[in-house]
Amino acid sequence: MKLVIIEGPGKRETLKKYLGSDYQVVATKGHVRDLPVKSIGVDISKNFEPQYEIMEGKESIIKELKKMASKSSQVLLATDPDREGEAISWHISHILNIDENEPCRIEFNEISESVVKKALLNPRKINMNLVNAQQGRRILDRLVGYKVSPIICRKIKPNLSAGRVQSVCLKLIVDREKEITNFKPQEYWSINLLVEKNGTKFKANLATKCAKKFVPANQQETNEVVEYIKDKDIIVKDIKRTVTKSNPPAPFITSTLQQDALNKIGMSIPQTTKSAQVLYEGVELGSEGKVALITYIRTDSTRVSPEAQQKAKDYIVKTYGKEYAPEKFNVYKTKKNAQDAHEAIRPISLERTPESVKQFMSSENYKLYKLIYERFVASQMTQATYDSQVVNIEVGDYGFKATGKTPIFAGYTRAYKVYEETNNEDEQNEAKLPVLKELDKLNLVDILKEQKFTKPPARFTEATIIKSMEEKGIGRPATYAPTVMTLSYRKYVEKEGKFLKPTELGTVVTEFLEKYFPDIMNVSFTAEMEDKLDEIEEGHVKWQDVVGKFYLAFEQEVRSAFRESKKMSVAPQVSDVICEKCGAKMVIREGKYDKFLACPNYPRCQNIKSLETKKKIVCSCPECGKDVVEKYTKNGKLFYACSGYPSCSFASWEKPTNLRCPKCKSYLTVREGKTIYTYKCSNKECDYEKKEDAPREIKNDNEEN
Repeated sequence: MKLVIIEGPGKRETLKKYLGSDYQVVATKGHVRDLPVKSIGVDISKNFEPQYEIMEGKESIIKELKKMASKSSQVLLATDPDREGEAISWHISHILNIDENEPCRIEFNEISESVVKKALLNPRKINMNLVNAQQGRRILDRLVGYKVSPIICRKIKPNLSAGRVQSVCLKLIVDREKEITNFKPQEYWSINLLVEKNGTKFKANLATKCAKKFVPANQQETNEVVEYIKDKDIIVKDIKRTVTKSNPPAPFITSTLQQDALNKIGMSIPQTTKSAQVLYEGVELGSEGKVALITYIRTDSTRVSPEAQQKAKDYIVKTYGKEYAPEKFNVYKTKKNAQDAHEAIRPISLERTPESVKQFMSSENYKLYKLIYERFVASQMTQATYDSQVVNIEVGDYGFKATGKTPIFAGYTRAYKVYEETNNEDEQNEAKLPVLKELDKLNLVDILKEQKFTKPPARFTEATIIKSMEEKGIGRPATYAPTVMTLSYRKYVEKEGKFLKPTELGTVVTEFLEKYFPDIMNVSFTAEMEDKLDEIEEGHVKWQDVVGKFYLAFEQEVRSAFRESKKMSVAPQVSDVICEKCGAKMVIREGKYDKFLACPNYPRCQNIKSLETKKKIVCSCPECGKDVVEKYTKNGKLFYACSGYPSCSFASWEKPTNLRCPKCKSYLTVREGKTIYTYKCSNKECDYEKKEDAPREIKNDNEEN
């Protein structure tokens, strides 16, 4: 009997189908040996020697591994095909006393029968360059975390953390917020002519004045233009016709999948990570059992194997026609520091179309698989072509421009619809134009003018911060999602809609770290460190030398921060809750065990209350019929929830009532003003609304005046 050791238990069943009865498969459920939790675990005096130990809770797994290995004729380590996976295999080999020169390591980029069986025939030694790159990263991160976190806990507030990648990612978000705060909008005006020729109307936007680019800066300039052009002839000066081409997008890598999943199908980074893992490990497909649907999900390479490209070409010719398949396979540029050992993220088999497996999948898994499937097919197709026109129109001294684009050949867009936002007014105004020729006179229908203001850069979303991290070389595919999620967990950032906004705590932590730890907060420095880790993987440098060079300057910064830094306070957050004793807005403070609401007028007013107040309101839960209670978020915002939580998860920002909408029968909510009560339907697609006079308060005869 042979033993195959994997990481995640989710792919155990999928693998067992292909391995047969001669193999046993056991999962480690991630790392089994690591640096200790309660100490730094790095002997700096001994060239940063790591002090590994069995992780808490993994003792039973280790016991089982040893027992099964002792009874097996061969042990094969099939952990994930990346640095982390290689390091896990190395740790297991030490625990099981496997000779480091023994060919015990197998890897596969996809869990399909042919690839798994091929891997079994080609075991190799553990790649120590990969292991050392992981060790270098782990020890760098441990040094930063264990040396810096205690300082910010002492100087700012308890229970804070800093991280080598985490902190510089936070800096990007904080810097963007400062840009937005300091932004001064500039006024400008757009002027469009609505013109007509042969019964077809189209728009042309103002582009030049006296052959130079011109944008009216205020209403006066706009009025001068309008007054000048309203009686002038509108003449077609020239027409430029070209055939433009649109290239298909590259197949997904980790970061682009996370971005498109958020932007196109509304899946958050944690949702995408979880769903992609399921698709990689395997989905139950009825009588077929568990089947893996996509290749490995942590990759920054756009490479596709020739076999997969040929299968894609066959599928495209069969499904769309030979004109949709390029003569030569499409090859996409991969950034220089990508780990090109992996392929791009793609479906394992194009025969398993999204529709053919939809009945077996959750809505999220189906949507993500469909996105991956269509993106890959499109990446192997021909360009889309368009008949594009640019019409330059002359009105006296002013020049206007109209653009039009008509599809000639759909190309890759047959398989993948691209929804790209654009700020280019020319592209926004593209329309079907009439047949025009030079010196044609156009008829004026209307002059459209609009005041506008320049806008600050948008806040980051989860998708755009990951894109920025990738572009700047911060982190790697396996670290993008955990880094962003850590910032939210630590309350350094919060979400406003889909956008990430730094909290005051996040801003204070960033300012402190920038002052005392300029290197770890330097984007270029962090990116260069990633390059150094790549050099370790390539065998060009030793991880101890990289860590040692970093620590030399870092140690001085740590000492300086302890010696020179002063305490920095975070202002308490103001809540929406009114103090019933003095009328002030209560603030959120943090006690030894939890957050609570306190009056800001302390010590004159000493009113405090729990954030977990659950005041019953006169309403039944519209989903289960139990009482509805008032609750507060951790930010002190009032909402209404079912008292039966967690068996019932009903919650509403608006106060629910027992009344039902006369249009759609959904429950009504009420906004209680001093003189008017406003009832609205809770169904967002229903527009029912009703206003009533607020009930008058009837005073008790015995009440004092």
